[in-house]
Amino acid sequence: MKPLLSGLGIDGINALAVAAGEPPFRARQLTEWVYKKLVLIPEKMHNLPTQFKNYIRDNTDCGSSVISERSKSGSGTEKLLLTMRDGNAVEMVIIPSPKRVTFCLSTQIGCPVRCRFCASGADGLVRNLLSGEIIEQLWHGSQIIGRLPDNIVFMGIGEGLLNFDHLAAALDIISSPDMIGLSPRRIVVSTSGYVPGIRKLAELGKPFTLAVSLHAVNDTVRAQIIPSQLRYSISEILEACNEYRKKIGRMITFEYTLLAGINDDDSAARQLAEIAHSQHAKINLIPYNDTGSEFKRPTPDKIRRFQQILESCHANVTLRVEKGSDANAACGQLRRSKTQS
Repeated sequence: MKPLLSGLGIDGINALAVAAGEPPFRARQLTEWVYKKLVLIPEKMHNLPTQFKNYIRDNTDCGSSVISERSKSGSGTEKLLLTMRDGNAVEMVIIPSPKRVTFCLSTQIGCPVRCRFCASGADGLVRNLLSGEIIEQLWHGSQIIGRLPDNIVFMGIGEGLLNFDHLAAALDIISSPDMIGLSPRRIVVSTSGYVPGIRKLAELGKPFTLAVSLHAVNDTVRAQIIPSQLRYSISEILEACNEYRKKIGRMITFEYTLLAGINDDDSAARQLAEIAHSQHAKINLIPYNDTGSEFKRPTPDKIRRFQQILESCHANVTLRVEKGSDANAACGQLRRSKTQS
């Protein structure tokens, strides 16, 4: 298959121009079109000569994915089902709010971690997304809203840190000033707690926000929620988080999906506060969104009590406002196909 134009990066675009026999300034022009103007169609790049446009068309894939389905919730959250050139599909979400727009991007087709409450891993892992396929999600979303998003969260389908090379390449394209140029501080990388990946992310040296899906305060309960062999112990995760915070200087976020009768008791709230204090981290509480699993959402009173205990322990805690559940676009509801749409 041809390389994706969207995933070439500056080095790839420079190499493409050299191979086409074009002078260096043509590479700069192409970079401007692809990453500043988010144009992937050579015919629209009016300041490039025809022979270079033809070379680009013949030697790269200029936009390999298509929107095959769009669904919008009452809150304005919009889910896009994107079909890739091999026929596989993946979802991304556009999340508007009064002051900003956030894109939730996927990093894999399917997910190998297979958290039991999450629809994204129901079918297991099919394959990793290429860096260009990650960038094309950003491209599709930007075409819809008419501009770049204010924030990007890698909280869609997949464990991004298990697709590290392609994720890192996409992060470089998105955050480098010479390419798309979104501040790293506006980018959240979420992980189920894949320790080697957390350490590799720290080595990039950019201040991305790290969000860790903790979901439990002890390994016994966590094993009920995340049965995968890819699961690391909480102590190992906290050690890696501490290293990340010290190296990058960014506060960690612990994501905690509240599951009725599993991880929502008073003791768990107090232990979670202790963990957060030990890491100087904040907590994002996420009431369970229905995915057809055996889990249930706690009652509103139970959710409120859990939050109040955290606050009484002086934990930095937010309760995620549910958006998109009526379009199956809320946290934990994304899938790689139409089967649950």
